[in-house]
Amino acid sequence: MTDLFTAADRPSSGYSAHDIEVLEGLEPVRRRPGMYVGGTDEAALHHLVAEVLDNSMDEAVAGHARTIRLALDRDGAVTVADDGRGIPIDPHPKYPGRSALEVILTTLHSGGKFGGKAYQTSGGLHGVGLSVVNALADRLEVTVVRDGIRAELVCSRGIPQGDLTRTPVRGGGHGTTIRLHPDPEIFGAHARFQPGRLFRMARSKAFLFKGVEILWSCDPDLLDPGGATPAEARLHFPNGLLDCLGAALADHATVTPTPFAGEATVADNGASGGRVEWAIAWPLDTDGLVQSYCNTVPTPQGGSHEAGLRAALIRSLKGFGDLVGNKKAATVTPEDALGDAAVLLSVFIREPQFQGQTKEKLASPEAQRLVEQVIKDRFDHWLSGDTAAGKALLDHLVEKAEERARRRQARELQRKSATRKLRLPGKLADCARSAAEGTELFLVEGDSAGGSAKQARNRETQAILPLRGKILNVASASSEKLRGNQELADLVLALGCGTGGGFALDKLRYDRIIIMTDADVDGAHIASLLMTFFYREMPGLIQAGHLYLAMPPLYRLVAGTKSVYARDDAHKDQLMRTVFKGKSKVEVSRFKGLGEMLPAQLKETTMDPAKRTLLRVAVPDPRDPDATEEAGRTRRLVEGLMGRKPEVRFRFIQENARFVRDLDV
Repeated sequence: MTDLFTAADRPSSGYSAHDIEVLEGLEPVRRRPGMYVGGTDEAALHHLVAEVLDNSMDEAVAGHARTIRLALDRDGAVTVADDGRGIPIDPHPKYPGRSALEVILTTLHSGGKFGGKAYQTSGGLHGVGLSVVNALADRLEVTVVRDGIRAELVCSRGIPQGDLTRTPVRGGGHGTTIRLHPDPEIFGAHARFQPGRLFRMARSKAFLFKGVEILWSCDPDLLDPGGATPAEARLHFPNGLLDCLGAALADHATVTPTPFAGEATVADNGASGGRVEWAIAWPLDTDGLVQSYCNTVPTPQGGSHEAGLRAALIRSLKGFGDLVGNKKAATVTPEDALGDAAVLLSVFIREPQFQGQTKEKLASPEAQRLVEQVIKDRFDHWLSGDTAAGKALLDHLVEKAEERARRRQARELQRKSATRKLRLPGKLADCARSAAEGTELFLVEGDSAGGSAKQARNRETQAILPLRGKILNVASASSEKLRGNQELADLVLALGCGTGGGFALDKLRYDRIIIMTDADVDGAHIASLLMTFFYREMPGLIQAGHLYLAMPPLYRLVAGTKSVYARDDAHKDQLMRTVFKGKSKVEVSRFKGLGEMLPAQLKETTMDPAKRTLLRVAVPDPRDPDATEEAGRTRRLVEGLMGRKPEVRFRFIQENARFVRDLDV
């Protein structure tokens, strides 16, 4: 056989069996903590407490504990205590002379959750949780009370500091208390447990299992003065996730009057048994959230249970769409249904499969089948049980789907525009200045008004875009109509900044966008349609202060050599009482439209920056916490007056008709 290696290529003799290390006991954990708790950062530090708290929660879920105490002491140590059965302290049959408690604390992959006899469901199945905590703590104190015995064991960095002590106790009692202090050699000398983070952890556990009460306490010196974290709290929520959702969405409006919430248990048939609890709402004026859990363990990266939820919701929504004749329901995707929803989902299953020891993603296929089966049936009944609420939700999600389609179209248009020279609409009379600063785009109705405006403008800084009649109402139009509307396509092309998710303020070609319509009812309607378009498709343009309304006159009053313009009837009457007081003959002429004005008149009254009056259009910024409520009212007003539901407009007219004084008919 040919030798594959020359002498120069042969492996170095410096690498031998003596270089092979065998790490025993808990040494692998201390050498590579990232494999067990995800690293040595703040998240990994708090994962130590989560592992211990999960064990107490497993006792509660199994029906053996009702109260858990979580305390943060002044020295930075955390105590977790429960009134469960207590960790076994009798000798372990496989390790003579050692108690089961010591084996659990010092041996990886040891625990009572492998066989499924001690726990039907549990958050930890790898058997490394408590031993990992022990390895990464510079001091761990464990006290167990059971069978009339109080047993205590102290460990440091995974090594017992003496034998297990046993003391008889009277009066019964049972439970486990674990006090841990993180090792500064692992997490750093300045590593500290954060009271707020621990309190939120305890609160979420109490929400997840309504049968448990968690008593929280923290040394007051560790709390920020005036902070939201209390020094003491009793955490018990009899309505479970519904209480949690109510707290998260307090004072926020939702699409449906009540959330979709419930719980169900499916008999364990060996394939997809377990329990599911859920609470879902669709907020109108705040961002949504999705929080999922398996056996009380948070799964921030989702997994199979969330996949089952998405599948169930979409199947039900499309079925309900067929039932009520809404053909657009077929366009709704899981992204639309859950993108802005507030979702809390908790499952309890036997032997869940997680990705990694930190359990951030659930991988159990049976969880998807369980959740989809449970949620689908109940969501069907919930939608059909309140048809009005179901239709409102479906309409809301269809609008989300159409908005998503508009964003996709804008992105595609951007990609296409990037590869070719900018083309502007043929009827746009652009200004000469290439930079946006100081430039203005006038949106006028019709070619007649456009002709007058083109003659009256300053060609250096003012551009004119005539629009044909009343544009599309984007609040009630489908995405297909929006994409096919040439007037709006020309407007978007002229502005250059894109729409929806593709909007980019830095690409806006003009400093001011000025809506210049006739000073009558039709002109006001066209202006409202244009403002609705900008509000729905380019809200950033309005928030940045780029949208304006021109104020053209409705009347011209002449007496002798004196000529004055009036904005409206009220202004005309005021001028008659003041400027023209005592004049016997005042000629009043009404402009039928901007196209009827001479270019010189239009320039003098409406387009000359030195003489004109502009109104800046402003809307509350929903990102501003102080403007959230006002932004919600604005959105509801636009949707009500310009949206798809005529009954809402009719109700508004009925409620406000008594305030009308003059009609322009």
